[in-house]
Amino acid sequence: MITLFGQSYAWNAPEVLLIGGALLVLAIFLILILRAAGRSATMAAPLMREMGWLGQRVQSLSDGQERLAGGLHHVGENQAVSQTAMLKLMEARLAEVSRQMGESLHGNSTRTARSLGELQQRLETIDKAQANIEKLSGNVLNLQDILANKQARGAFGEIQLNDIVQKALPSDAFSMQHTLSNGKRADCLVHLPNPPGPIVIDAKFPLEAYEALRRADNPRQVTEANAQLRTAVRAHIKAISEKYIIEGETADGALMFLPSEAVYAELHANFPEVVREGFAARVWIVSPTTCMATLNTMRAVLKDARMREQAGAIRRELGELYKDVDRLVERVGNLDRHFGQAAKDIEEIKVSSDKASRRARRLDNFDFEELSADPSTTPTSLKPIIGPQAAE
Repeated sequence: MITLFGQSYAWNAPEVLLIGGALLVLAIFLILILRAAGRSATMAAPLMREMGWLGQRVQSLSDGQERLAGGLHHVGENQAVSQTAMLKLMEARLAEVSRQMGESLHGNSTRTARSLGELQQRLETIDKAQANIEKLSGNVLNLQDILANKQARGAFGEIQLNDIVQKALPSDAFSMQHTLSNGKRADCLVHLPNPPGPIVIDAKFPLEAYEALRRADNPRQVTEANAQLRTAVRAHIKAISEKYIIEGETADGALMFLPSEAVYAELHANFPEVVREGFAARVWIVSPTTCMATLNTMRAVLKDARMREQAGAIRRELGELYKDVDRLVERVGNLDRHFGQAAKDIEEIKVSSDKASRRARRLDNFDFEELSADPSTTPTSLKPIIGPQAAE
């Protein structure tokens, strides 16, 4: 019999058998579990060792992570400080750059404004120059029109000659458009003394022949233009020699005025024989420059001649000047004597003034009270003081 939970059962009772079977099964199961656990423990030992090593590594990693976190925190702080410093530096740089850019922009704007002002002035100058060029172009066209006409060209030469003569000579030393005894009218007559006498200056301008020479572009045209210019100049030389050189009335020669330096240079450079023919005919060719030099020489001659003419009058004036100087010397001597006498009188007055001053001081120091107290004292005691000294 077996008692379970307060009840008794037989060993062969089904309940006991069932419970026994269950217990047996449970025991077998526990044994199997214990065996499996033993085998698992044997097999888990390396795993546990690995787990321990992994735990150590995890702990090591945790420690490293903590250190890394601390380092990262320190790095973060340093980075924050560096970023702050960098930001301040960048702000300072940006402020400096902004200031420099502002100054640069201001300077650039100032320079730009000044440059624009200068450009405006230059543009105005260019506009004025353009206007002057246009005006000059119009004048050149007018001059071309004038030079294209022979009469107008002659008037142009006469006007230029008149301007040069007026600048070089006094107004009474020349006559423009002077008519000679033969009825010929000279452009200018310079009144030089004899010798050489009055000399004629006539303006000529062989422009057509010179322009033909300038336009010539082949040997035949050059030859023809040279012949034309040579003929024209020779004709002018002959006309001046025949019309304006009159014996007893004018000088033994005349001047042919060419109002063009280019024509004058062309003649002397390439036509020397024509110039020599002018010398032989007593006609001297002059340009505006050489004419001015010649007239200045004539002015010196006129001045010398007028000085000679006035030499007698100058001598008379010098004689009167000498007389005036003599009278002045005499009167200065008289004045000097008067000054000497006045100085002597002033010295004598000074002496008398000193004596009177001394006598006044004596009288001022005299004791009149003592005289009144002493009955023996009489006014006659003053006589030695007043009488003789007063007479002085």
